[in-house]
Order: sequence, then C-alpha cells, then structure tokens
Amino acid sequence: MYSRDHLPPHFHVLYAEYEALIEINSLKIIRGSLPGKPLQKVNKWAASNQKMLLNNFFILNPNYAKNK
Repeated sequence: MYSRDHLPPHFHVLYAEYEALIEINSLKIIRGSLPGKPLQKVNKWAASNQKMLLNNFFILNPNYAKNK
C-alpha cells in the first residue's frame, strides 16, 4: 500500500515477475495478474484482514477518507 495513491481503495501484490493491484472491497484484481495459488493465498489473507486493509488505505490516503 502506498500513500498518495488513487481510488478505489486497493493494495499492491508482488510475486516473482507478477504484480497486481487488488481492490479491497471486492478482492478482485483491478490491474495486473497473479498465478492461481498465490492469488488464492492473497485472497484468503485479505478476506481475513479486509477491515484493517481499508483502514490502512485511508490512513495513508487521508484525502479520500471522507469518501469511505
């Protein structure tokens, strides 16, 4: 996750030569790609940590916090 990033709320995943941006609310890839098994692991972890991810996105990007 980066500060001064863009909407929708998302996080970045790097795996070997792959990179993906995953939307926090839907847990869908909005840019890039990941192979099946790593994507399954990321989605399982993200689903368990969705609230924390969303809170962290808005802490790092406070200009968007009012749009929650």
